Amino acid sequence: MMNNNQILVIEDEPKIAKLLADYLALDGFETTILTEGTDAVDIIKASAPDVVILDLMLPGKDGITICKQVREFSNVPILMSTARVDEIDRLIGLNSGADDYICKPFLPKEVVARVKAILRRVQPHNVDHEPTTLVYRDVMLNQEKFQCQVNHHDVELTPIEFRMLQTLITKPGKVYSREVLMQASYKDQRIVSDRTIDSHIKNLRKKLAEYTQENELIHSIYGVGYKVD
Repeated sequence: MMNNNQILVIEDEPKIAKLLADYLALDGFETTILTEGTDAVDIIKASAPDVVILDLMLPGKDGITICKQVREFSNVPILMSTARVDEIDRLIGLNSGADDYICKPFLPKEVVARVKAILRRVQPHNVDHEPTTLVYRDVMLNQEKFQCQVNHHDVELTPIEFRMLQTLITKPGKVYSREVLMQASYKDQRIVSDRTIDSHIKNLRKKLAEYTQENELIHSIYGVGYKVD
């Protein structure tokens, strides 16, 4: 049974792409496959998939370039795959714009689980008692549309960055440990390193600072975590 979620798999190894498509289909996803990167950005713009599974190394155009170009016009969740585990920290440091990373060789079931977790994060269920909009100082978050504005300027956040900022500004002044921020941002209960959380916070600070003249919004609490104040 189809669930109306469209997944775009950009993978230059046809056997891997077909295997992913087959496993995604078992869970009701509709999948499109691209085996090179030349036209990937145009296809994403035209088809507006719900999730993109993007290989790092592609003929025509590499995954980092595709990811950064897509982020110029879309917040579509991107799951980046790489054959080297040490590439993941480098990708995070480069702020490539991906929402999640997975290392080959991977189990297709794990990829499907990651896709489902991403969709749960970016398609939250509406709850009547929760406000649609959160406002703190110069920042406004529309939780229904997953949109962020700072001083009335749109700021492109990844779903992980959005969840992190949402958690922090829900209770200004409260100090959140890295573990709590991790649990709020990664709903699949995945363990990530403190350095990964710190990298996301660094990217988030940079994006927010571009449109505000106020003092830094997110503060580091040495040995504990982060807060907004």
